Amino acid sequence: MISRIIEWCAHNRFLVFTAVLLLTLAGIWSMGHVPLDALPDISDVQVIIHTNWEGEPPNIIEDQVTYPIVTALLAAPRVKAVRAQTMFNDSYVFVVFEDGTDIYWARSRVVEYLQTIAGRPSRQLHPAIGPDATGAGWVYEYVLVDHSPQAEPGRAAEAYRTGTCAISLQPFLVSAEVASIGGFVRQYQVAA
Repeated sequence: MISRIIEWCAHNRFLVFTAVLLLTLAGIWSMGHVPLDALPDISDVQVIIHTNWEGEPPNIIEDQVTYPIVTALLAAPRVKAVRAQTMFNDSYVFVVFEDGTDIYWARSRVVEYLQTIAGRPSRQLHPAIGPDATGAGWVYEYVLVDHSPQAEPGRAAEAYRTGTCAISLQPFLVSAEVASIGGFVRQYQVAA
């Protein structure tokens, strides 16, 4: 079977070259016109609201910042869920919209609803919406390796993670948000 195909191609070179040329041109054309993501974004359409209130405990921030933002945004159109996380000094509210919602429309609705609660707890607080990128994207990955023979495995990994080593790349020279994976995290415990 294969020998007959090869024999037919050898006798009909013009047709084979014409077919290869047409397929090549069709492939080049389709690369520019077919909407295809190599890494499709399957995350929800969400807008993140961050509010920083220095020196306040989580229960105060929850009552005076997080709760009013969450209750205001529950009434926004096409909102599927509103989730919140409150910690010392910070409040994060995650507004998840229905599938198919335009991210810029969603962001404008969030800003519109934030205007209704502006200045409630304090005029010093300024809730800010996060960037219009999703959390599913990785832009750049790198690995920090210490090849010095005197380095301890745990110390080197922790130093690179926190940026306390001589080559303090991670938190200081990278100007975007850095998501650290791996390494040891230094912990401090106060014994009373």
